[in-house]
Amino acid sequence: MFRRIRSNRDPRDTLYSEFKKEFSAYAGKGSRFSQELAAKYPRLLFGLMTALLLASAVLAVLLHPKMVPPEKAKAQPQSEVLNSGFDHILAAGAALKTTIHLRRQVDSITAKQVLNKSDSITLVRDLDSLQHIRLTLPH
Repeated sequence: MFRRIRSNRDPRDTLYSEFKKEFSAYAGKGSRFSQELAAKYPRLLFGLMTALLLASAVLAVLLHPKMVPPEKAKAQPQSEVLNSGFDHILAAGAALKTTIHLRRQVDSITAKQVLNKSDSITLVRDLDSLQHIRLTLPH
């Protein structure tokens, strides 16, 4: 089942060298063609390049979405701000307490030499709960 597979491939051959062998003729032809074209029609190429630059600038200006200032956030009453802040603090505290409990439980399970079925299920459930807590907390 675990037999070594022998290859007759030369170890010096790389993907780049194989591509170079295969496509170097086409790249050379393309390079010669573009040099001949540039030597034959330099003004045409310069004009085409300038026209493309101008078209790009015009399209960038015309298609750019309008810069709309964001709506000013409606001022919440001070009591709502304080309540929502306290709610975040209490939620973070409860999440921290749950996280500490789950971490202790995971550490005690992973310290065992042999796990039985219920240990494995508990471990998976606790790790999922830790992941859920991490994803739900605001950063």
